[in-house]
Amino acid sequence: MEKETLKNIFNFLDEKENKPHRYKGTLKWKLIFNEPLTKDELTVDGDLTLSNTTITSLPEGLRVIGDLDLTGTAITSLPKGLRVIGSLYLRGSTVRSLPEGLFVWGNLNLSDCKEITSLPAGLKVELNLYIRGTPLQKYDDDELLDMVKPSDDINGYIEGKIDRSW
Repeated sequence: MEKETLKNIFNFLDEKENKPHRYKGTLKWKLIFNEPLTKDELTVDGDLTLSNTTITSLPEGLRVIGDLDLTGTAITSLPKGLRVIGSLYLRGSTVRSLPEGLFVWGNLNLSDCKEITSLPAGLKVELNLYIRGTPLQKYDDDELLDMVKPSDDINGYIEGKIDRSW
């Protein structure tokens, strides 16, 4: 079903039956239906779980103070300036690449992301990087760390371990 059709059904139920959808007006609703966000809504204080939704993109400048779960989504790229003060779960998603300068305070789980073939310059991961089932498994740890080395003034690092088993 088309997103617009689904949105129209929810709006009809809200207007005619006085039964608003429980997510109407929330950040999750706005992201799924591509509605504009305010500057304040670009900072999420808490976990943001969008796993297994039809979402295809995230807004530039998004900051999540908690975990961001995009497992099983149709997102193909992440926005520039994305900061996650928690863990970022991309397991099994269709993300093709990561933006330069991506910052993840917790773990970065790329397991089973078949399209990610390299890591961006300036990637910062405070805890562990999970790469099981990705093309990144063919590189040794030193080669992966070289990928995230500084690009001009962007200094990248992986503080925890690089885990190929999880």
